[in-house]
This record gives sequence, structure tokens and C-alpha cells, in this order.
Amino acid sequence: MEHFEARLEKYAELALKVGLNIHEGQTLVVSAPIAAVDFVRKIAQKAYESGVLQVLVEWDDEAIRRIRFLHARDEAFEQFPEWKAAGYAEMARQDAAFLTVHAPNPELLQGIDPVKIGLASKTQMNAMKEHRAYLQAGKVSWSIVSVPTPSWASKVFPDLPVAEAIDKLWGYIFQATRLDRADPIGAWEEHIKELQERVAFLNNKNYRKLYYTAPGTDLSIQLPPEHLWVAGGVYNDRGHFFVPNLPTEEVFTLPTKDGVNGKVSSTMPLNYNGNLIDRFSITFEKGRIVDFTAEQGYETLKQLIETDDGSHYLGEVALVPHGSPISAMKVIFFNTGFDENASSHLAIGSAYPLCIKDGTTMTKEELAARGANSSLTHVDFMIGSAELNIDGETADGVREPLLRNGTWV
Repeated sequence: MEHFEARLEKYAELALKVGLNIHEGQTLVVSAPIAAVDFVRKIAQKAYESGVLQVLVEWDDEAIRRIRFLHARDEAFEQFPEWKAAGYAEMARQDAAFLTVHAPNPELLQGIDPVKIGLASKTQMNAMKEHRAYLQAGKVSWSIVSVPTPSWASKVFPDLPVAEAIDKLWGYIFQATRLDRADPIGAWEEHIKELQERVAFLNNKNYRKLYYTAPGTDLSIQLPPEHLWVAGGVYNDRGHFFVPNLPTEEVFTLPTKDGVNGKVSSTMPLNYNGNLIDRFSITFEKGRIVDFTAEQGYETLKQLIETDDGSHYLGEVALVPHGSPISAMKVIFFNTGFDENASSHLAIGSAYPLCIKDGTTMTKEELAARGANSSLTHVDFMIGSAELNIDGETADGVREPLLRNGTWV
């Protein structure tokens, strides 16, 4: 078996070459948990070797984050450093590349008042909205990768000693990101090509509506006339192709904001802001969430939905076959970056402008006129299973099977 350090180096190269498609002279901004220090150092070394001008790292200490929620004054959660928000927006304007090392602790904020968590999240999202707009429009390169941490690995494999759980999770990450292949970058090129073929098929069909049926789910979703399906990666404003999520198995587009009707039930837990939401359902009328239930995390789900007006609507529709490589692992990762690539999913909140023809050049008002939702938030939740059926309705009203028992027809 290939030495772990060698595979870790390949992972760093994959993040930089495939994920970000980093270019000489760029600034690289890395956000990462302190437990990922060894991986981030490899990222920094590889980045500088490739000609990156600066590597800037923002570290996250989950223990300090919990301490803040336990002991900070209430007004602290209504404030976010203006210099930080301005700095991120400026770096985006200057074509920096942004890498997030995502390693969530699903129980980090268990027992913390969801209202306080929601306020802090909303404050940060509102302050960082200019920077986020650059990312959601695909104007700059950004990507998300994951590395095991003790808290995350122990949640995924609770019966194993921590060291063994971390090793096992590394194995799944390497497999999911195709680092177990002889030529990982070549394998990614082939995978992206296959996803683009699926995109071409769906864009050619130009379905006007999708119908979802499964246990606890009976949902219809209208698609805007000018919607575009997207998968694998996108081109930024400089014409550089990047892959926002490693791994990725989805093809996605946006719904018409007021065109969602019916009920949908989750099929996996959702880790949101350090708390789990599980076994939940959401009901829509004319696009808007009018009712919801949750066996676990009801108040957390309530805070998510009440972030702003746009968080009462959907912003993304994503199709993932139940037989995807990550689905075949039969592991719940409690990490949306992985779980969303094992399951078809929807997203509460903002739509991606790149899912509308010429959308990245449109104003917020122009996007809204074409049916795109706008919100401070964008949160994926999983609805796919071996029992999910999806039909597409063509422009002339014919319903065609798209997915049966969770897999492509």
C-alpha cells in the first residue's frame, strides 16, 4: 500500500490542481481547523512551489468556538469584524483562491441556545455577503476538502478507538477523492467528463418540472425556462476551470422560487452549525416553507428556516444516483460535503447565478425576475434513497422517468 505521507501529498496536489486550479502569482486563502495543521502545511508547501505569491491561513479552534457561545456576552453575537469582511471581499476582487478544509464536529454546540447560534450565523453571513457573492457566482476559484479530526472521526465510527477511527476515515476520504487510483488527476478528468455528459443530456431536455416520490415525499419542482444544469466544475472570470467540491458526484440546477409544492422527507442527518437535525420533513406551498417537523434538532431547523425571507425557499436541486461511489460506502459521514454526494438533495436558501443562462452577469433583480431565490444562507439537505423516483416533465407536458429506485434510468 502506498505510504500515507505520499498519499497526503497527492491529496494536497489534488486540492490545488483540480480543486482550485491554482495559478502563479495568486494569493491562496486557507480556512482550516487546527487539527488539520499537517495537511495545511503540505498545502502551503505545494502552493509556494507552484508559484503562489502568498498563503494566508485562518485557523479555527472548535474548543474556543464553544467557549465563546458559553461565556461571551449576548451582544457579541451581533458583531462581526468589519476589517475581516472587507479583507475577504478585497481578496476576492484581487482574484485570490479560497480553500476550505472542512472537518465538522456534529455535536460541537450541543446544548447551546439555537437562537444564539442562529444570530451569530446570520451576523457573519450578512457581513460576508460580498465575498460570498463572488464565490456563488463562480467569479473566483474556491474549493472544499475534508480531513479527519478526532471529534469527527469518533462520530462516524463511535465503536473504534480514536486513532483507528481517524485512519479508517482517511481511507474513505482517499477513496472518495479517487486517490486510491494509479492516476488520481487522470481519474478526475474522466469523472468530470462523465458528469458533463449528464449535464449536456439534462440541458438538452430542458425539463420544465421535476416530480419526486418516495416514502414521506411527494413533491413537484418547477424549473425556470432558462435554467442550466451544472456539474463537476465551472470557469471563473479569468477563464480557469475549478472544482468547488472534492468529492463531487452531483448534477445541480435551481428551482423557480415560487414553483415548489408538496412535502419532502430527509434521508440523512444534517449537521448544521454544530448541531444535528434528523428525521425531518418540510412542506412547501408556492415555493415557501409552510410547515416542518423534526425528531431531532427542531429548534435548529427553525433557526435555519428563519434566517431571512429567502431561507423560506429553495435555491438548489441536485441529482445524485443512489449507486454513487460514496453512496456505495454505506457510511453516514455527518459532513454535508460527503453526504450530499451520496444522495440527491435540495438546498434551503440562495440559488447559484451560474445555474441561469448568463446569470453571472445579472443583477440581483434580474436574477429574481427569472425565478432565482436570494438569501444569506445556502444549506443542502439529503432526500435521496433506494426508494426515490424522479420524473421530468418536458416542455410539451410529457412526463419521463429520470431516476428509479434512486438510480438513473
